[in-house]
Amino acid sequence: MTGARSGDAGGAVPVRRATRSRATKETSVEVSLELDGAGTAEVDTGVPFLDHMVSQLGRHGGWELRVVARGDLSVDTHHTVEDVGITLGEALRDALGDKAGVRRFASMAVPLDEALVEVALDLSGRPFLVYDVDPTPGGEGFLLGEPGFDPQLAEEFWRAFATAATLTLHLRSRSGRNTHHILEACFKAVARALRDATRVEGGGVPSTKGVL
Repeated sequence: MTGARSGDAGGAVPVRRATRSRATKETSVEVSLELDGAGTAEVDTGVPFLDHMVSQLGRHGGWELRVVARGDLSVDTHHTVEDVGITLGEALRDALGDKAGVRRFASMAVPLDEALVEVALDLSGRPFLVYDVDPTPGGEGFLLGEPGFDPQLAEEFWRAFATAATLTLHLRSRSGRNTHHILEACFKAVARALRDATRVEGGGVPSTKGVL
């Protein structure tokens, strides 16, 4: 956490922000994240559908988010999707700091037309993913865009994100036929749950262990 902003009582409130970068032989990723923002997102990964989904996290999470990624898209989109998840998760973990005062737990159900997705999460410090989502209920393959997006990569994104952010994340699809709707509902639901879970409403770390 760096910087400060004015609180309601005139005191300095820490600004929860972080920047993270990741560079490998396959990808380079730059992320800047401020948790308590206005819900703006600039995302450029070279994968249009991934841009659209990650932007949902910034918009509905109430963040200030910027993500720029370049990857070996001539091979496939897997490396880019996974490394964006890793770097974004690391930025979230850094921005949360010691997590003092956060609500910690949150759950959310979000509909998008015929699709309904339920999310529950815990800023536990223990990375775990439960992903009960059928990404292609209608038999669709790659989603449109150039390059296309394999819906199965959404699970890889969430696994990378939850592991790097050290949070416990459950996603379950309750209904849906359109792959785009299902995946977008997942991102929106996680965003809203994170908005609730990261809200500061106390002063201490919400754990009997004293750390998260």
